[in-house]
Amino acid sequence: MKNIDQAKKPSGKLTKNVIALGLVSLFNDASSEIIYPLLPVFLTGVLGVSVQFVGLIEGITESASSLLKYPAGWITDRVGKRKWMGVIGYGIASAIRPFLAMATAGWQVLSLKFIDRFGKGLRSAPRDALIADSASADARGLAFGFHRAMDHLGAIIGSLTAAWLVVYFAGDIRKVFWIAALPAFIGFVILIIAVKEKKTAESTSANPEPGPEAGQIADPAPIEVKPFDKNFKAYLAVLLLFTLGNSSDAFLLLRARDSGVSIAAIPILWAALHLSKTVSSLIGGSLSDRFGRKRLIIAGWIVYAAIYAGFAFSSTKVEIWALFIIYGIYFGLTEGVEKAFVADLVPASVRGSAYGLYNLIIGIGALPASLLMGFLWQRFNAATALMTGASFSVLAVALLVSSVSERQKTSSL
Repeated sequence: MKNIDQAKKPSGKLTKNVIALGLVSLFNDASSEIIYPLLPVFLTGVLGVSVQFVGLIEGITESASSLLKYPAGWITDRVGKRKWMGVIGYGIASAIRPFLAMATAGWQVLSLKFIDRFGKGLRSAPRDALIADSASADARGLAFGFHRAMDHLGAIIGSLTAAWLVVYFAGDIRKVFWIAALPAFIGFVILIIAVKEKKTAESTSANPEPGPEAGQIADPAPIEVKPFDKNFKAYLAVLLLFTLGNSSDAFLLLRARDSGVSIAAIPILWAALHLSKTVSSLIGGSLSDRFGRKRLIIAGWIVYAAIYAGFAFSSTKVEIWALFIIYGIYFGLTEGVEKAFVADLVPASVRGSAYGLYNLIIGIGALPASLLMGFLWQRFNAATALMTGASFSVLAVALLVSSVSERQKTSSL
């Protein structure tokens, strides 16, 4: 068996399913990113809510979403099918987004985002498991990197569309929000038509415990973490710690506005970030297939700490633009790689549950992370809040190095 630390050339390719799921995410994110970069400004400038309430909305909705991801993944393990849960989740998103244009109070935005995130909670773990099921082990990083790249490409399209619509509608954000449902509906149609169920059987497991016989699918785990080994649990614990310092990017958009970036330029800034994410996601995913997931994650978390420290002390528009572009490298080194790492560490028969747990852990940390950021920002200042986030990242790197091991990947096809 080759040592995982040795560079090796991946031989796998992107499958039709992975490409189709990438297109679904592209259109869905084009929809959501028409809204997202403008939402903090809409909340504080149009509806008059506080920065702390913005943190409350982001934290509650993301945490609530993640509470559904484990049960949703577990259910698809139980029934042996992933796609139907994704259809429900993406359908909710395409139906609910136009109603943001009619919101007149912060609590209404909270309710609508909660419903939208409910849909995300249903679709995320089954979708990630379906990507893992559809990719060979030596192209798993590439598959998740491609998916994240398509997701970010959709964000670029959405952000640039939002910037154009803000100018076209003379700053009327409500009218911009009305347009957001169309690309989500297109992605929903692609999901129904182009994405196929994919069943896998692993003759060996990434888990050291005995797995199912070749050609058999093991019974899915009950809703608990006992079927997963200590190494995977340690990975989840370290992710939780990192997430406590990884608050909503809405705060960075507010930082940009406070540094003089105009409302019309904010979507363009957001698009620049996602362009950086798109390029780095493809590179990061492929590199993880060659040199290992853990190294890439460590590098990404170090970049995150440095960028948050930079945001803490930035004061000019030029610095903000530079930091947002470099910030995209962190996502390219971690987003798809973290998910590919999950597939490396657990058997295929419980991937839905594993991705549910992965997303649940991130969601559990999202609420306190955003509440803490909002509190420190409002009670002290932005620099204190941002440096706290950087500190959590540094501590998480130390624990990842010392407590989580990387195992040889096994094929799923």
